[in-house]
Amino acid sequence: MWLSNSSVGRKVVMSVTGLALILFLTFHMAMNLVAIISEDAYNMVCEFLGANWYALVATAGLAALFVIHILYAFWLTIQNRKARGSERYAVVDKPKSVEWASQNMLVLGIIVIAGLALHFANFWYKMQFNEITGVLPNVDPQNGAALIRETFSNPVLVVLYLIWLGALWFHLTHGFWSSLQTIGWSNKIWFERWKLISNIYSTIIVAGFALVVIVFFAKTLLCGASC
Repeated sequence: MWLSNSSVGRKVVMSVTGLALILFLTFHMAMNLVAIISEDAYNMVCEFLGANWYALVATAGLAALFVIHILYAFWLTIQNRKARGSERYAVVDKPKSVEWASQNMLVLGIIVIAGLALHFANFWYKMQFNEITGVLPNVDPQNGAALIRETFSNPVLVVLYLIWLGALWFHLTHGFWSSLQTIGWSNKIWFERWKLISNIYSTIIVAGFALVVIVFFAKTLLCGASC
């Protein structure tokens, strides 16, 4: 099959799944910002999603996108390393046109995956999975605001999340425009435009997530458990 047997096909799969994940991140970021405005409204959103059939179907689809994107990323990396052979060990100057993020997409991706594991443990496991299985009877799976307060009252977790978001920003800024270029939405005129758009859009997404972390941590510092 062309999408798996050729390097171009694999890049297309990477691009399409990556763009779909960016759309999810946009929705997730917007939903999280609701917690800053109104914790009750955020909990209503959590209750609406919860473990309903449509949320479970969306979660399964999202998981499939993540797995496919990650597998194809490693597949392409291995393929590129084999193609370069011993040349990759040669000491050469990197072209100025090649971004740092482009040179380190695999490392950034691994950091993003590690951050996702942390995020799943702090939220998905305690919310949707807990609602399905009842594994944590003392945790209300629909009180997402309480979990946000608890998580971001821990300075260590705050730092880890911000590092994760930094890696995500680098990953997105390169991956966004690169995906658009791969599927053909680029030319000499639009190349720099897409790079600018991807930088701005990625910054908005990551800044939105980071704002939630910082605001809730600041609330903890200012008023402690009484907030």
